Amino acid sequence: MASRADEPAEVAESEHPTLDPETRARRDAALRLVRKHGDPVLRSRALAVAEFGDALQDQIRRMGQLMHEALGIGLAATQVGLMNRVLVYRVDSDGPIAALVNPELEWSGDERETMEEGCLSLPGVLVEVERPIHVRVRARDERGEAILIEASGLEARVIQHEMDHLDGVLILDRTTREQRKEAMRTLRETAPAPLGASA
Repeated sequence: MASRADEPAEVAESEHPTLDPETRARRDAALRLVRKHGDPVLRSRALAVAEFGDALQDQIRRMGQLMHEALGIGLAATQVGLMNRVLVYRVDSDGPIAALVNPELEWSGDERETMEEGCLSLPGVLVEVERPIHVRVRARDERGEAILIEASGLEARVIQHEMDHLDGVLILDRTTREQRKEAMRTLRETAPAPLGASA
């Protein structure tokens, strides 16, 4: 997921009209590294991490940096073509980047809320998604230590969004048929032209 002033949604470049040229260039470069809709990896289920070491910590560091440069608030490993159960997120722009390895949803509350979400892998798409407001997630940190996260509101939503990615689930699967059709229209309109196609 990506940042937006009022909602937990990944947003299109046009929704960042005030970016300075350097920040925009950095964001564009980061977004080129994110797998987009149609890439089969986004529909694949990631595998549990078995080894914790320097390679994993380096992956998490690189994912956090990419998420930051893309102006994101969450990123799953599958979005960068890595098939392990790792996600990073940061809902407070001043806070540290959190990493969850092998996250498992232990509990979700009955209270649910519908909000707009977007996805770095679905450029320009915003759809309404209903999710539990409160969740409890068990995971490991980058060193393999067990952690328990009790999250509410935006943090809970971002974690659920990124955990969906690790299971090959997209926000298109969690919205209405009408919004899904509109999203697909947007994706077709914003898709880059095939190589060799005339303008």
